[in-house]
Amino acid sequence: MMIDLPGSDGSVRPDAQAALDGDDTPLGRRTRWAVELLTACGAPRDEDLSESFVPVFLARHPQGFAATLEQWRGLGPFTVVDYQPVAHKSWVALEGPAGIRSTLSLTLDSTGLIRVLHLGPEVVTPPVRAWDDLAPALEQPGVAWSALVTRVADGVTETLYAKDADRPMPNGSSYKLYLMRALAEAVAAGTVRWDDEVTVSPALRSLPTGDMQELPDGSRVSVRETAYKMIAMSDNTAADLIQDLLGRDAVERAVVDAAHSDPSLLRPFLTSHEVFEIGWGAPELRAEWVGSGEAGRRRLLERIAGPMTVRGSDLGPAVHRLGLDWHMSAWDVARVLGALVEDGIRDASGVVDAVLTAYPGVPIDSARWPRAVFKGGSCPGVMMFCWLLEDADGVRYTVVLQQCADDQKLIGDGQFLRGMGGRVIASGLLSGTSR
Repeated sequence: MMIDLPGSDGSVRPDAQAALDGDDTPLGRRTRWAVELLTACGAPRDEDLSESFVPVFLARHPQGFAATLEQWRGLGPFTVVDYQPVAHKSWVALEGPAGIRSTLSLTLDSTGLIRVLHLGPEVVTPPVRAWDDLAPALEQPGVAWSALVTRVADGVTETLYAKDADRPMPNGSSYKLYLMRALAEAVAAGTVRWDDEVTVSPALRSLPTGDMQELPDGSRVSVRETAYKMIAMSDNTAADLIQDLLGRDAVERAVVDAAHSDPSLLRPFLTSHEVFEIGWGAPELRAEWVGSGEAGRRRLLERIAGPMTVRGSDLGPAVHRLGLDWHMSAWDVARVLGALVEDGIRDASGVVDAVLTAYPGVPIDSARWPRAVFKGGSCPGVMMFCWLLEDADGVRYTVVLQQCADDQKLIGDGQFLRGMGGRVIASGLLSGTSR
């Protein structure tokens, strides 16, 4: 994954190399090491790389990752022109010969090892100086989109921008917001504690994103850490473990409690494992899903319970039109975000708020926005990003951007849509000080 973030609009930051050199965090050190791989005199051997990457990363390169690095190095020599670290992810804009720019993106897993490292062409998002700039940037043949930007002060909601915000759309991993709501409720009721543990098993193992699917069978992980990975790292196996702990009924109640506009769209509430298995497993499963009502679908889910048979390489055409996704309108997303922030305020342990604010998705000015909640979501043909930002006066702003298409190529890997969200946040339009 790579992404154009606020500030990386084709310009050059004269302090970019100094910012990278001066970042002594684990993320900064790993990023600096990765950049040096592209500029060092000699190419490394795969055995020299093993201590820096999670094992599964190198396993995905059967011909050796050093060979890929050699291809990347051939695009240089590079100059660092921008550096953006955000929580466990970083993006480095690199300029090569003739001014051609690429983005090196890096993601750490929970152990501090590199889980994702990718070099690709830089994706540039246009500046956002007025709300009228959004539609020309997001309109694209074959892609449906919606957007919502709100301001909430003293309990009164003001709509700053809306386009098809009432239309239910597939949202990918934003369904995990409802899981977090159900978990917060269970903790508040005393039926679950943050120090309780969940156990990884074949029947609950899903596909990435995340890293919990790599844990051995029988691994026990605290509810606190699992919730963190579910939200901050969008870990699918973590989400399925939380749903197994709480029960499907509890999550479906959370959907209703968060005022979803049509809760029937999320009944039965699917796990990621189930979406993968039905969506890209045997064709007869998809046909049965489409032809069944709610009761029949619940019976189908009972029948397919067990270890997943689908692999990541099996994922193909979009299935969201078959109801194999989690459909929410932009207003639904805004409501569950607001409800979760209230959950965080009521949670005396502070865990809910800490989990929600662990990863802001884009660089955020913490002085301007002391609280920033972010969630992204994707599936083939689906992309969405949402933020809830709270200023020092307690005024809250919500930004929701959604896309869907029958062809994943029209959407890409989300860099553009996330970058547009970053542009909106950095523009000053939220507080009426656009620049």
